[in-house]
Amino acid sequence: MTQPIAQLRQHAQEEASRFPALLARAEHLAGTVLLGEHGRRRAGLGDDFWQYRPLRAGDSYRQIDWRRSARGDDQFVREREWQIAQSVQLWVDPGASMRFASDKDLPSKAARARLLALAAAILLIRGGERVGLTGWSLPPRRGDVQVLRLAEMLVSEDADDNPDPEARGMLPHSRALFVSDFLGDFAPVEAALTKAADRGVRGVLLQVLDPAEESFPFQGRTIFESVAGGQSHETLKASELRDRYLDRLAARKDHLSRIARLTGWQYSCHHTDQSAQSALLWLYRAMDGGQ
Repeated sequence: MTQPIAQLRQHAQEEASRFPALLARAEHLAGTVLLGEHGRRRAGLGDDFWQYRPLRAGDSYRQIDWRRSARGDDQFVREREWQIAQSVQLWVDPGASMRFASDKDLPSKAARARLLALAAAILLIRGGERVGLTGWSLPPRRGDVQVLRLAEMLVSEDADDNPDPEARGMLPHSRALFVSDFLGDFAPVEAALTKAADRGVRGVLLQVLDPAEESFPFQGRTIFESVAGGQSHETLKASELRDRYLDRLAARKDHLSRIARLTGWQYSCHHTDQSAQSALLWLYRAMDGGQ
């Protein structure tokens, strides 16, 4: 067996072994989130009964459920359950910078990003939504088979330090989730969100950072290298860079929050030493909040 073929086979086996483990962790994480009795169900067009609510100004008297209203002095409207599935498209940064972890006991940014994105996809699909990837590689669909496809495709990695957000193929008036460290160039992020907003797409930017990237604990002689190995910077007094770094990081976060707000998206920052469960719950509610 030639060396290139052997390397390709080894890489394929490594990729294949990762996605079942990712799927198992995501299934477990999704199972820890309590969505309440109704999950993502909501009032709207449909055939199934949803709930009774008091009559409000603007309601037609034809909407009144007289049998329920006869039990008391108030008048009630019978609402039906919304049955139009929402399409949700994911972009999880596959770049080399996402492989960083400052401590062996911490997950890499990539591992946490994939876990949260896939767990959110599982919850969304269980709630009746269609989930896929941005671009044309995996259109939004329902079902367990789609979850398997998502897990398989999310384990792929990119050789580049900071690949651009994928905004092609986004369906009009759909929902989207972008997960990245967002430490690269702002221009592609702004372009992707502007393109999405033009199509009526709303969504969430989830920034995933390692705690060392937030606190900058470095001192003395330090060599900073990109994960892909394309960039390197050496300093003899790393502590002198701390204030400038933290100021730039804060400015970057503010900019992400601002462009998200201007385009109708939501933004949050998650650290890999924090609870994945709390991040997933916020993420799920944020995705539901823009309906």
